[in-house]
Amino acid sequence: MELRHLKYFLAVAEELNFTKAAEKLCISQPPLSRQIKELENEIGAKLFERNNKKVTLTEAGKFFKHEIVGQLQDLESVVLKTRKISTHVNGEYRIGYISSTFSNKISELVQFLTEKYPFLKIKLYEVSTSKQILALEQNKLDLGIVRAPLISTKVNSKLWFKDAYALVYNNTLFENVKDLGDMKDKVFVFFNKEYAPMFYNSLLEICAQYKFTPNVVHESNNINSIIQLVRHGLGVSIVPRSLKNSHNYPELSFLDLDRHFSTDVLIARPNREASEISNSAISFLLE
Repeated sequence: MELRHLKYFLAVAEELNFTKAAEKLCISQPPLSRQIKELENEIGAKLFERNNKKVTLTEAGKFFKHEIVGQLQDLESVVLKTRKISTHVNGEYRIGYISSTFSNKISELVQFLTEKYPFLKIKLYEVSTSKQILALEQNKLDLGIVRAPLISTKVNSKLWFKDAYALVYNNTLFENVKDLGDMKDKVFVFFNKEYAPMFYNSLLEICAQYKFTPNVVHESNNINSIIQLVRHGLGVSIVPRSLKNSHNYPELSFLDLDRHFSTDVLIARPNREASEISNSAISFLLE
C-alpha cells in the first residue's frame, strides 16, 4: 500500500464521483479506478458501492476513511516537524521581559512557540529595560518586552499595549481611599531607582500631580516583591494597572488612577531581518 493509494481513496470518498475525483487529482478516470481496485484487493475489503448512477462508501469504507484522515493528519505533522528541522528552526530563542509585564500572555507565547517549533529551546530572562536594550543591540536577546522610552538605532520596536497606573494598598489597613492624595503621608514601596530609573521617575511625576513627594522607604527590582511588601502592610505602591489580573489577593485593593498617566509596553527585537520565529512571536502577541 502506497501513500498515493490513500490520497486517491480520500479523493473518491470526498467527491463520491470517480470523474470529479480524477479531475481533482489531475489524472484520468481508468487509472484511478485501477488504483482503488488495487487498494481494495490489498485490504481485502470492498470500500465503495458503484453503479451507473452513484458511488457510496460501504461501512468498511466509512471506517477506513475515518481512520485514514487521522493518520494522514499525523503524517502531515511529522512532515512539518521534519521540514522545520531541515530549515534549522531549532536551537535557542531568547526572550527578555520586565517583571511588571509578565502575564498569562507571555506564558501562552511560550506554549505557542513550543507547539509551532517543537525543537526550539525557549529561554526567558527577567531583565530591566536598559539591560534588555543593550542585550538586543548585542544580539544576546532575540525578543524583548520593555517599557518606553526605547532609544536605539539598533533595535526595532512595536507598541504592544498602553498600560495605565493604579494605587495598590492593603485594604485591611486603609479604608475609604478615594484617590492617591489620601496616601501622601504613608510609606511607599517603589522599583529600585537604579534598576528602573525612568519608571521610578514616572511615579514621582504622578505623585507631584497630587501635590506631594512620596516617602519611599522600601525599594525592589521585582514587581512580585513589591506586591508582597504591600500585601503584608509594609507600604503602598503605584503599579501598572494590568497587574490587577495576576495579583488577585483578598487583602489587596487596586485604585485606578487617571488614564492620563500611562506607560507604553513595547515589543522589541534586534534591528536585523526578522526571523520566522520572531515574526510568529510578534504576530501572536499583537493578536
